[in-house]
Amino acid sequence: MPRVVTLAHYYTAPEIQQMADKVGDSLELSLFARDADADIIVFAGVRFMAETAKILNPNATVILPDAGSTCSLVTQTDVAALKAWRESYPDHVHVSYINSSAEHKALSDWIVTSRNVDDIIAHLYAEGKKVIFSPDYNMGGYLNYQHGYEMPLWSAVCEVHDKFNQTALDEAFAACSTAKYLIAHPESPLPVLKLADYVGSTSGMLNWIKSFDKEADAAIFVATEDGILYNMRLARPDLNIEQAPIYAGCQCNSCPYMKMNTIEAVKRAQAGQGTVIDYLTSADMDAARAPIERMLEFSKRYYA
Repeated sequence: MPRVVTLAHYYTAPEIQQMADKVGDSLELSLFARDADADIIVFAGVRFMAETAKILNPNATVILPDAGSTCSLVTQTDVAALKAWRESYPDHVHVSYINSSAEHKALSDWIVTSRNVDDIIAHLYAEGKKVIFSPDYNMGGYLNYQHGYEMPLWSAVCEVHDKFNQTALDEAFAACSTAKYLIAHPESPLPVLKLADYVGSTSGMLNWIKSFDKEADAAIFVATEDGILYNMRLARPDLNIEQAPIYAGCQCNSCPYMKMNTIEAVKRAQAGQGTVIDYLTSADMDAARAPIERMLEFSKRYYA
């Protein structure tokens, strides 16, 4: 029998997470995939995550449960235009967010996740480097605002996080009679991030919730995809945790691509049926692997 390992991102539905051998954010799942002793890796997430797993563990068969589970940061990026953009900054280091295609990664010097992006870019600037950042415009804009980097930015956004807005938050805050807190993923727009009590990765937000020790009746608004609310409420059922609204009265912001990972699709993938990540050439994988491994080596040294 083949050894099958199932990975699921925090943004998948609770019933999918319950089917997984490992649930995590992009960095955690990349590390797990690289070291997994598996014949088949079922990646309940989106395509770029499955591609990353294949790049890091090329001997495994990597299966994506649904062929349509992509990401707007990928679909909004034309790789030929990205290559020309990169070439227009020949003296800059190209740092790319992990939410990108294998072809995109192959044009990068470093890959980052939302957990390590601050540390890696600070490290590069401390070395005297100049940086261009892609593909997430909101994340790059927040880094420029926070640190004064003035990095040239690519223009793609996450269609889920980009829906959060200051007006809806202002209205939700005004209607709240208790203490209120906002935690946000850096893929959110800058006006939202400026309001946040904490900005961080999916795991970072989950850890913030786990360690919350302030007002017991506080309202905690979370500006990210709704899948992580399951994990937050499981960890802290005593807290009032709500997804941040995207317009007045609406708390209903899900990633349609993550939710393509249904129970039936994951079961089929575990049986060896689904979208096999078999279209990347050895040269493509080698080119994309180098900036990913650079990130993982950095993370091993800094987060051990």
